[in-house]
Amino acid sequence: MVTRKQSPRQLATVAAAWLLALMSSGSAQAQFSMVPAPLCAPPRESVQEVEQEFRIDAARHLYSCYPMRVYRGILPPLLYGVMVVETDLDAVGNVLKTRVVRPPAADEVAPWVLALIKRASPFPAPTRMAGGTVTFTETFFVDKSGLFQAFTLTEGQR
Repeated sequence: MVTRKQSPRQLATVAAAWLLALMSSGSAQAQFSMVPAPLCAPPRESVQEVEQEFRIDAARHLYSCYPMRVYRGILPPLLYGVMVVETDLDAVGNVLKTRVVRPPAADEVAPWVLALIKRASPFPAPTRMAGGTVTFTETFFVDKSGLFQAFTLTEGQR
């Protein structure tokens, strides 16, 4: 709060702190304000028979849809968001439902990741899975820059 008794130096310090807080919170949130259009081609069917192996096909598909959003290399020590999502797919790979199992600390990351998943539909068709459908779980590591890695394909963390 600004009062008349504050010196110009104190006012400048308060203004600088306010501006820094505004810029640091806004810059990270801006990265998650929209989901880019997916660039992937229609996927082939998956030949995997178990969920753990199907996750590899699903993560590769997601990476092919958003190559500009994949964090290449080893992740930094402090991540902006870590999120676990469970996804249900039908027999042709369409997303039926997504559930957040572990929400990220940064609120703006969850809707962004869920939108990435939904817009990447259809995923590889789980034709060899029991019942022709699949529910798989993936952990997303998200950097403040708006880049991500899936746990299934992660290159590790410093």
